[in-house]
Amino acid sequence: MKTIQMTLDEDLVRTVDHVVKALHTTRSAFTRDALRQAVKSMHRRRLEGRHRLGYMKKPAARGEFDAWATEQKWGDE
Repeated sequence: MKTIQMTLDEDLVRTVDHVVKALHTTRSAFTRDALRQAVKSMHRRRLEGRHRLGYMKKPAARGEFDAWATEQKWGDE
């Protein structure tokens, strides 16, 4: 692991300290988890954006997915 220095406002540090105490963890562990989640979220949003752009460039044709309609289960049956 590598040690880094971060600058955070005092209110955020107080809030994080309360959270880590309740979770019985450390600031470092909490921050690592939060950063991992943020990176995953950014990656997912980037992929969703690419997906959206793909459909904007080449929209689904009318009836393109009709063959799958009978496979869908909506839970109301």
